[in-house]
Amino acid sequence: MNLNNIKPAAGSTHNSKRLGRGQGSGKGGTSAKGHKGQKARAGYSRKIGFEGGQMPLQRRLPKFGFTNVNRKEYRGINIDTLQILADTKNLTEINHDVLVENGLAKRSEIVKIMGRGELKTGVSVSAHKFTKSAEEAIAKAGGKAITL
Repeated sequence: MNLNNIKPAAGSTHNSKRLGRGQGSGKGGTSAKGHKGQKARAGYSRKIGFEGGQMPLQRRLPKFGFTNVNRKEYRGINIDTLQILADTKNLTEINHDVLVENGLAKRSEIVKIMGRGELKTGVSVSAHKFTKSAEEAIAKAGGKAITL
């Protein structure tokens, strides 16, 4: 048995009655769309959220919040991740290019080094920003934190 030869159980499916094929068919005339009205017309499609002319929910509720156009979105990378990277690749220097090569950040992203975990090897780390705990941990391990 394969997926291409599976069929529904016998008698479990049937063809639906075709609409608009003459009065004798039982579904002719208005083709089961009732009399006139918007839904009886060709090409009708209801807008998402339409409530039959009642003011839709998304227009009844007030707007709120604020979006700062100058917000900077950082890619956070923790120290334990850097330790794993340094161990597997035998690195002494970690910069933006290394992070991009290993899929930890994209070329366009700005990187912030966070303080989770601990660093055992003295690694020179170049990034756009560091948390205090990350900077201290890098210095404690004998490395350097270089802000780009």
